[in-house]
Parts: sequence; structure tokens; C-alpha cells
Amino acid sequence: MLKTGLDEMNAPAIDRSTFLSTLPATSADRTAASWIIGVSSILFALTVPFAGIPLLPMPAFVASYQAALAVSDIVTAVLLLSQFSVLRTRALLWLSSGYLFTAAAALIHALTFPGLFAPTGLFGAGAQTTVWLYMIWHGAFPLFVLGYAWLKEEDGGPRIRGATRNAIYAVVLGVIATIGAFTWIVTAQHDLLPVLLRDGRYTPTMIGVVSFVWSLSFAAIVSLWFRRPHSVIDVWLMVVMCAWLFDIALSAIVNVARFDLGFYTGRLYGLCASSFVLAVLLIENVRLQARTVGLVGRLREQSASDRDFYGKRLALYGAVVESSNDAIITQSLNGVITGWNRAAERLFGYPAAEAVGKPIDIIVPEDRKPEVRSILNRISGNESIAQHETVRLRKDGRALDVVLNVSPLRAESGEIIGVSKIAHDITEEKQSREKLRREIEERQRIFETSQDLILVTDGFGNFIQVSPSVKDILGFSPEDLTGHSATEFIHPDDLDRTREEMRAARRGAVKRSFEARYYHYDGHEVALNWMGTWSEPAKRHFFIGRDLTEKQAAEAQFRQVQKMDSIGQLTGGVAHDFNNVLTVITGTIGILSDAVADRPELAAITKLIDDAAERGAQLTRHLLAFARKQPLQPREIDVNALALEAAKLLHPTLGEQITIMPQLTEDAWPALVDPGQLSTAILNLALNARDAMPEGGTLVLETRNVFLDDGYASMNADMVPGNYVMIAVSDTGSGIPPELIDRVFDPFFTTKEVGKGTGLGLSMVFGFVKQSGGHIKIYSEEGHGTSVKIYLPRSSGVQESDIEALQNAPITGGDEKILIVEDDALVRQYVVTQVKSLGYTALEAANGAEALAIIDSDKTIDLLFTDIIMPGNMNGRQLADEAARRRPDLKTLFTSGYTENAIVHHGRLDSGVLLLAKPYRKSELAKMLRTALAG
Repeated sequence: MLKTGLDEMNAPAIDRSTFLSTLPATSADRTAASWIIGVSSILFALTVPFAGIPLLPMPAFVASYQAALAVSDIVTAVLLLSQFSVLRTRALLWLSSGYLFTAAAALIHALTFPGLFAPTGLFGAGAQTTVWLYMIWHGAFPLFVLGYAWLKEEDGGPRIRGATRNAIYAVVLGVIATIGAFTWIVTAQHDLLPVLLRDGRYTPTMIGVVSFVWSLSFAAIVSLWFRRPHSVIDVWLMVVMCAWLFDIALSAIVNVARFDLGFYTGRLYGLCASSFVLAVLLIENVRLQARTVGLVGRLREQSASDRDFYGKRLALYGAVVESSNDAIITQSLNGVITGWNRAAERLFGYPAAEAVGKPIDIIVPEDRKPEVRSILNRISGNESIAQHETVRLRKDGRALDVVLNVSPLRAESGEIIGVSKIAHDITEEKQSREKLRREIEERQRIFETSQDLILVTDGFGNFIQVSPSVKDILGFSPEDLTGHSATEFIHPDDLDRTREEMRAARRGAVKRSFEARYYHYDGHEVALNWMGTWSEPAKRHFFIGRDLTEKQAAEAQFRQVQKMDSIGQLTGGVAHDFNNVLTVITGTIGILSDAVADRPELAAITKLIDDAAERGAQLTRHLLAFARKQPLQPREIDVNALALEAAKLLHPTLGEQITIMPQLTEDAWPALVDPGQLSTAILNLALNARDAMPEGGTLVLETRNVFLDDGYASMNADMVPGNYVMIAVSDTGSGIPPELIDRVFDPFFTTKEVGKGTGLGLSMVFGFVKQSGGHIKIYSEEGHGTSVKIYLPRSSGVQESDIEALQNAPITGGDEKILIVEDDALVRQYVVTQVKSLGYTALEAANGAEALAIIDSDKTIDLLFTDIIMPGNMNGRQLADEAARRRPDLKTLFTSGYTENAIVHHGRLDSGVLLLAKPYRKSELAKMLRTALAG
């Protein structure tokens, strides 16, 4: 809008240039000039016949004429020089020199004119001085006009270089010097000049000089006419030269003498000649001044309008700045804050009154100050900075993530005077970006490290993205599947189900779970459980497939454990009742043996019964070992020493055809285990190895320290990661077929001929190891041998207890009072008999309630000897606890053929508990009674 207004105001100035020397003459200029020349010519023609009429001499007229002429020429010269100072053209300089010369000549002519200031004129003037000055004056000016005509061009002609002031000084000095020289010639050298005027009349010489001067004026007119295009000054110079011709003709050709009519009218033509250009310049200046005044008025109005417009714009910009959500800050180049909007107050916590005038460092962290200096240097170098992320500080010290747009702040002259900054808070945005980046990275990590198979397909079932886990699950690389259809890898029988699930997902069902088999790289089938969903915006199916191989193996293992537990529950119950029977048999067989010692035929029968009872007891121990119900008494042992001792015992058992080779680690850790049960386990494994090597071979006993990690534990049920002592029994026998490996620990399972084994050896080892908190693994290759590895927990330093030491005491009886609690009447009668035979006083009870009644009534009881498994609401352990509460000094000895969990936890007897396992002999009973009473 402002530009349009200015264009409208400048339109007249463009149509009518200020400089008449370059402005093309218009038809109006030519018409006016023609009218003036025509009128002047008519007047000239009318005056010529009367030019010689003498008139009264009027020297004052001469003075007035010369003064007016000089002033007119000087003003004209000044106006032309003012144009020259802008246009710098040599033509204008030459023309203005001509006017200065005529002004100077007119002044000298007036001073030397006789009768004005002195009878003969000043400066020693003679009779010919003023005449020659007139001729010089009127001949020189046409020469200047000719020079102007030949120097001017369409654009003003050649221009001078350097300062215009110097050129003007040079012209003025040149004119003064020239006039001075001519004045000296026509005054001091007056007598040397030809006579032009005698007795007030012109001489023939005068006619020749005048004709030459008149010809110069005519030549000037012709030159101006042919030097096109004509400017305004060109046209009016031609008018001037016509008047100049009339001046010369009337004053020096057609007149007769001084002060005749021609003399006066010629002077008037000369005065007009000096006034035409001046008048045009003055008229043009007046018109220009009028336009300038109008333009100034319009400019003032426009300025007021602009001030109002810019005021409104400034107010609008101020409102925009203040209402901006981004902080807008201005500062000087030395870092001092000069502007601070409301958003900056909210963002940084400083009010504008506190911030303005302070250095920008108040919001800059210490480690970012070099960055600020770098920004200021770049802005000073006329550089703008966009989208620069950095950190700034709030007033409360909290760091802010911001993005800066920085640009130079300029004055009206274009000079950079400061810096403008727009700061946008991206703290939450950056946190969101960082959160998104972490989420994307986490998802990518999940995608890359997932043990499950992650698949992304398009709506047609073509793979778009496949997780690296496909290599472990299916044997393919992701590139093998990407771009292919899923139908190439899915089992044909599962294709329809998969398609139906995909269609259901596209209908809106989410998190669909189904099973489908895929083909492995080597051709076998892999069962996978799939979770699938459909993304409508992405037009993608997303599937997560979990390999069911381990799950199926774990389920099989779990079923095996359940089977073992079920068998254990069964065998435990059977062993409990069977041990009660065996306790009576083994206890009474000794009495019977003593009674028939003198009758050999009966003694043999007694021995046969005793052997049968021992075999029955051994069978129940095996059953309890498999069921993990045997009462273990683990302690810290040296496995190397136990293995070497077992090797010595095995030599005669295995025979000479089998070589025993110990491979023992020198720094083997001690193990926490029941040494007797471990020896039995090694013996059973060795016997199995012997049976697998009928032609002989090598048996290796190995010990080693191992650490079983989480990965191993995850693949083996009931396995706890940690440090273990491994004991391996390996043979070079026939090995075990792969299909039988999972059954070798089942009780009563055997591949031996009938009568060659019970099938309880390995099951007993399995139960003992598991009850001891260990792990057992069997490795076998048919035709090459078998290795059974037992992993026992590393001991943390359990020493032999005082009670364990007392068990080694000699067998003796006593006179203390013992309360015997046993629900089986037959067993109870046997125990009472044996206790009394050892010298003790025996009291008996069938259950816990009866026992507590006896304890309350008899304060002299020394020992409670109780079975653990009893009918009713109170077992043996609960009875012992209640008895201890009532009689803190009462000692307790437990007996059982099946311990349950009442006194055994984590594979070993509870601390301070004494147990006499059924069946037992009189000697074992006697030893445990003394041990319990001593404790």
C-alpha cells in the first residue's frame, strides 16, 4: 500500500523531469518558442527602419541594463551549475561558464562605459574600450553555446569525474582570469586596438567585426537545431540566440550611433536574451516548488497515514509478540537482553523487568556459554540459525530443552544491531520423542531377542517381517521367509485353521490363540502355539508363535513326576505297614534263635527266616528310597575318599574282567549327603554297569566340581541353579536303547531276565538323589556304554553333631522309665518286651491322648519313645511337641517305617531329632535308647 501511494505521488515527477537540460522538449515548448521568435522578428522588422533615429543620451539606462543583465546571467549560471552538480555533464558546465562570462563582461562594460562612473570610464578606459568589450562579450557567448551544442548528447553528454565543486571553482576562476585578460587588453592596450567607433559612429572595421560576431550567433542557432533530440533548454537557447542576433543587428549594424533607437532597442533584445532561459528555469523551479509543496503535503498526509498504519502494525506486531506461545527475545550484540515477551516470562520464570538489561547468561547453563558466544559471532557475520536444539535454565534452576530460531536484528540502514531469538519449549516433546525412541528400541530389542517367533504378514499372508528367532525355531533365516507366502511353510493340515483365524482377526476378533505346525528347514514338523491380531490402519497381521517342543517335553516330564509321586505314595503306605510286620519278625527271630540254639535243624530254619526278613527290610528300604521317604542323615563328606573306598569294595564284587578307573578332581568340594546311602547308590550303579559288560570292560568313577546355571535348570524340573559336586559312574557296556531311557528310573522296570534283578536299583538311586536336593542324569549310546551322573549339593560346612557322635557309644541298658507309644498292638508288645529286657521300666499307650494322660499322671518318665504315624488327630511329632510343652525336660526318640514330612524337611532329619527306622534289631534299639537318654 505504501509503495502504491508513493508511486502515485511520484508520477508527475516522472512525466516532467527536474532537469531541463535532459528533459525532451514538448510541442508546447516549441510552440511557445516559435511564438516568441515570431513576435520578436516582427518587432525587429518594425524597428529596423527607425534604428538610426537619435535619442537623448541616458547613461543611467546603460547602467540599469548592464546591472539587470549581469544579475540575470549570474542567476542563470547558478541555476545551471546546480543542475550540473547533479548531472555532472560537461555541456552544462560549458553553458554555465558562458553565462558567467557574459555577466562579468556586462559588469566590466558598465564600469568602463564613458559618463557612468567617470567621464571616460574606469580602469583607464578609452574611446574604443566599451565597443571592443561589447564585441568580445557578444562574440564569446555564441562560442560557449556552440561548445554546449557539440558536447551535449541524448543523456546529457560526457560527464566529469571527481568532485563537481572543484570543476565549479575552476570555471569561476577561469572566467575571472579571462575577463581580467580582456579588460587589460581593452584598457591598458587600448591604443593597439583597431578603431570601431569614431565620433559616436561605427567604422567599416566595426561592420566586419560585427558581421563575424553575428555569424557566430547564427552558427550557434544552426548547431542547436541539428543537435537533436532537443531538450527544453535547447529550444529556449535557440530563442536566446535569435534575440542575440536581433540585439547585435540593432545595436551594432542598423543603428547609426550611440543612444539612437537601435542602440536602446538592441539593448532591450539583449536583456530579453539573457532572461529567456532564466525565466524558463525560474518558471520550472516555481512549478517544481509548487509540485514539491504539494508532494510534501501529500507526503505529510501519507506520513501521517503511514505513521497510523505503522502504529497499528506495530501495535499488531506487539500483540502478536506478546500473545505468542513461543518465547521471543531480543538482545544486543554483546549479549544484553533488550526484549522479553510474556511467553519468555512463563517459560523461563523471569519477569520482563528482571530480565531486560541483564546478560542472556542468566538462562544459559555454564557448559553452554561458549555456544552463546558462537551464536553471537555467527549472527554478527550476517548468518541466521534455524532449528537449533539446546538447553536453557529456568529461574528455579530447572533445565529446559528448547529449539532456537535466531536471526540478525537490523537498523533502517541495514546495519546489524542485535539478535532476535524465538525459543520453543520442546522439553515434553523431547521427552515424548525419547520415550517413543526407547519404546521403538525396546520393541526392536524384543523383536530381535524374542525366543518366540514373531511374524508380520500382509492381508494375503505374505511375510513382511520375521524375527531372528526363526533361525533357532525353524532353521530358516528371516530373509528366507520375507516376501514369501506363509502357505509355503505351514503344514497342509493346519492351513484351513490358520486361514480361518486370519479371517476372524480381520472381522474384529483380537488376540486369537491357535496351534499350527510349520516345517523346519530340515523337514521335520514344529508345533507352534500362535497369538494373532489384525491392525486395520496398517493392514497387517501380527503373530507371535511359541515353540511347543519344550512345553510338550515339560508336560511329559511333569506326567513322569506325577507318576513317580503316585508310586511313591503307594510304596510309602505299603512300606509303613510292612515295616511294622518286619519289626516284629526281626525282633522275635533273635529270641527264637537263642531258644533253638541246641537244635541244629531248627536253628537252620530260624536262620532262613532271619535272611528272609532281612531281604524284606532291604526291599522296603529301596521302596522308601525311591519314594524319597527314607530318613536321611546327611553330613559333610569327602566324595573322593568315599569313591576310593567304594572302588576297593567293588573289586571283588565286579570281578577281574572289569577294570575300575577312578578319575577324581583333586580339589573336589565336600558334599552334603548321607554317606551310607551314597555308597549304596554307587554300588547299585556299579552292579548295573557290571551286568551291561558281561564280557568285561572299564568302569570309571569320576568326581568334578560343576556349576549348573539357570539355563540348565530351566530344562530340568526340580533343579535349582548352584554349585554341585558331580559323581559319575560310566561303563563301556552295551548301552541303553533310546526308547528306554525315560523308563530306567521307574520302579520294577528292568530289561534283565526274570530272577536277575528287582528293577529297584536305579529307582532307589533316583529317589535318594532327589531327596538329597540333587540331580541325576543318564547318558547312553547303544553299543558304546552308559554314564550316570549324580549332582550333589556342595556342602556349606555341616559338622558331625554331638548326637551323631553319641550313636557310636557302646551298647548298654539302663533303669530309666520309658513311655512307649505305638498304635500297632503287635509291635507295641514286642517293643515293651525288648525295653524291659534291657532293664528299663516300660509304660505303653496306643495313641497320643493316652500318652498325654500318662505323662500328666507320672512325672518320673525319662523318655518318650513314639511312632510317628498314628491314627487320630495327633501324630508322633505333635505328641512330642505337646509333651515338651508340658514337660520341658522330657526326652524323645521317634520310630517309623515311613517318615512323611513330620520330622524330615529338605531331605534330612530336623535338627535335634532322633529316629530309629523300622525294622530294627534289639541291638539298634538299645543303642538309640542310650543315645536319646544321654542327649
